[in-house]
Amino acid sequence: MKIKYDPSVDAAYISFKKNGTDVTTIRITEDIAVDFGPDEEIVGIEILDASKHLDITKDHPKVKLENITPA
Repeated sequence: MKIKYDPSVDAAYISFKKNGTDVTTIRITEDIAVDFGPDEEIVGIEILDASKHLDITKDHPKVKLENITPA
């Protein structure tokens, strides 16, 4: 899993699978979209206005890992 954050547009993307797969995107809300790959597996989640939805700051975004070892 990989999490990318772009503070210039306040958007985050959580990747669960490697890119290169054709995806179908379903918008859950105006700010949240889920990308599905073959067999309806979740490939990634896009979050716009991420500082609001993820309770992070644009200047110093932080992620707390629980029961996960960083790569």
